[in-house]
Amino acid sequence: MDIYVYSDESGVFDKIHNDVYVFGGLILLGKDKRDICARKYQHVERTLRSKYTASVELKADLLTNEDKGKIYRSLNNEYKFAAIVKEKQVNENIFNDKKSKQRYLDFVYKIALKNALSNMIASGIFSKKDVERIIVNYDEHTTATNGRYELREAMLQELKIGTFNYNYNRFYQPLIECLIDVQTNMCDSKNVTLIRAADIIANKVYHSALENFYFNPSNKNIYIKRFP
Repeated sequence: MDIYVYSDESGVFDKIHNDVYVFGGLILLGKDKRDICARKYQHVERTLRSKYTASVELKADLLTNEDKGKIYRSLNNEYKFAAIVKEKQVNENIFNDKKSKQRYLDFVYKIALKNALSNMIASGIFSKKDVERIIVNYDEHTTATNGRYELREAMLQELKIGTFNYNYNRFYQPLIECLIDVQTNMCDSKNVTLIRAADIIANKVYHSALENFYFNPSNKNIYIKRFP
């Protein structure tokens, strides 16, 4: 089985002007589930299309709160994940240059995704023995072009190989030892339906976290990891 991940971010990683930064998205188990979810999402978009200019993307920053709520509820039965970063608690040094910021965001992303997958395995939603590949699709604004390889390597290390913490002299076992590969793809949300779905999820989590960082989601199919 291949696992398909679609994600987007909400907020700006800049602690001077922003309190919260969020990754959010979908975790779809197998190609058939991916395709069904995309068709359902396209149907919901079509029901709203007449309200908006024909050529524009139906993304969170354009939609009314009512329409965002309708779209988000259409995803209630899908497995979702999110990372929420309280920026003012992040170490100052991380903001000093682009590379350190990207490394930190890669860390946040891989740990949040691992947290979701780990919980899904523990709940019996899928067996890790059945997983061959994880295909991670994210909005092209999420990371720099040269960061795609680094994110893939970081996720492969975390999920398939395992990681070693030198500060605590501790090895963390891989989550899915039989994993063949992790693929990472930068996507244009104009062309990829489920990136737009991820945008709605990230936006929902972002605004909920602004109101209450430790909010309790009403939908139980979302796995949230908070940082730092």
